[in-house]
Amino acid sequence: MSAEDLENYETEMELALYREYRDVVGLFSYVVETERRFYLANRVELVPRTSDGEVWFELTLTDAWVWDVYRSARFVKSVRIVTFKDVNVEELSKTDLEVPKPEGFSR
Repeated sequence: MSAEDLENYETEMELALYREYRDVVGLFSYVVETERRFYLANRVELVPRTSDGEVWFELTLTDAWVWDVYRSARFVKSVRIVTFKDVNVEELSKTDLEVPKPEGFSR
């Protein structure tokens, strides 16, 4: 396999992952970003912890999807994350995610 073949394969995998994200994002309520991963989840618990003057975060995500091109199963029931790094949690607005209806079509 040449370097170009490998690059094309990785590009295709990333594109497939983006398409999957686009298809599933409407099923979730939150976007969670850590230093290592990007998640979609329907329930997020974020608990700041301290120990010996250090601050760290414990997150529990329920009903989640993991952005990871190398995972074969991206849907997970529960995820526990422990990190000393920044965590970003955003609630998705459902109206922002709705696909516009074509004119002339009604439900």
